[in-house]
Amino acid sequence: MRPSVLMVTGAYYPELSGGGLQARLVVRALQQAARFTVLTTSIDPSLPARSNEDGVPVRRVFVNMRSRGSRLAAPFRIIVAFLEVARRIDVVNLHGFSRKAILLVALSRLFGKSFVLTLQTGVHDEPKSARAMGPLAYWAYVNADLYLSVSPALSRAYLDAGLPASRLRQVANAVDVERFKPAAVAERVALRAELGLPPAIPLVLFVGFFSRDKRPDVLYGAWSRVAARVPSALVFLGATRGRYQEIEADLADTIRARAGVDRLGDRTFFVETTRTIEKYYRAVDMYVLPSIREGLPIALLEAMSSALPCVASRLPGSTDTLIEHDVSGLLVAPDDVEGLAEAIRSILTDGARAARLGAAARETVVARYAVQRTAPAWLSAYQSLANRCDRPDATGG
Repeated sequence: MRPSVLMVTGAYYPELSGGGLQARLVVRALQQAARFTVLTTSIDPSLPARSNEDGVPVRRVFVNMRSRGSRLAAPFRIIVAFLEVARRIDVVNLHGFSRKAILLVALSRLFGKSFVLTLQTGVHDEPKSARAMGPLAYWAYVNADLYLSVSPALSRAYLDAGLPASRLRQVANAVDVERFKPAAVAERVALRAELGLPPAIPLVLFVGFFSRDKRPDVLYGAWSRVAARVPSALVFLGATRGRYQEIEADLADTIRARAGVDRLGDRTFFVETTRTIEKYYRAVDMYVLPSIREGLPIALLEAMSSALPCVASRLPGSTDTLIEHDVSGLLVAPDDVEGLAEAIRSILTDGARAARLGAAARETVVARYAVQRTAPAWLSAYQSLANRCDRPDATGG
């Protein structure tokens, strides 16, 4: 049977979020095997309430996070959007836990739909965080029919809470390995000119919102120590300010001020947003992920697929499942500025090592995380629930 799935996200293309990016990748990979509709919240009032992306209908519920009235109205708009599509869906898949789950689980039960919760962000999507949000939130968390965990760490947190293993499947995040692929030398030179990046020095890339968890300030501190001895530039790609709650604008301001004092302002670049992120991966020389919390980081997968030598914080059950230290990348302790600086320096000054790590990273992703390899697991999950009428009792209270 061809299942019909409602994908629910906090943001969806052209807005960017980890859950939205992964949902879109799954939708595009499985369009011939399943029917999809997308229901997403949006913070961009210029986007249409209804659109069609990649041949899939998208319903957007605009939420102005600064307006109490808008926040209060959002659940009613979600209900209306759900009712519009309820007759033609079998499965509801929420990407990442939030208070929306309370409403979506209730609606799924009322209309006889199976509910899938994708666990995608470390700590935030773990049972203890749901419990801290209150009894209704925890009720919604434990009442999913199926949990799709993107990393061993999230799976371990779920099982440690005493929730049933029978409702858990580990399904890794994936990447489009044809979109994210290495560049030839001539292409890299052309891309740097197109993107306004320095043509002749190594470039270090960061991708992500400017939030404390992502630690862009730690990366700057480490890179600045290296830049004093090894000419290079640092490219921050991600929103430094905006309506997203995760963004902390003072981080970028602090980095800009530090770069000015360090006389590195002309080698520190900020790119707020792009719809062609693959060009940046192909234009730079290495990628760094200094985060202290991740699920299975999509940006790291994209960088590895692009054959970049990568340095990442060692996050058990997350980054260490992607990178084998000194084989397919380098791992350093979170917040270890000296260790991070040394890892960056070692890649920038050893071309042979950088090439070896990048090639192994690409091989790892193509073999294990290409969307063609992971999409069948998503489809299997949807098919297993498409015609299901019975619902398990809540457990793990």
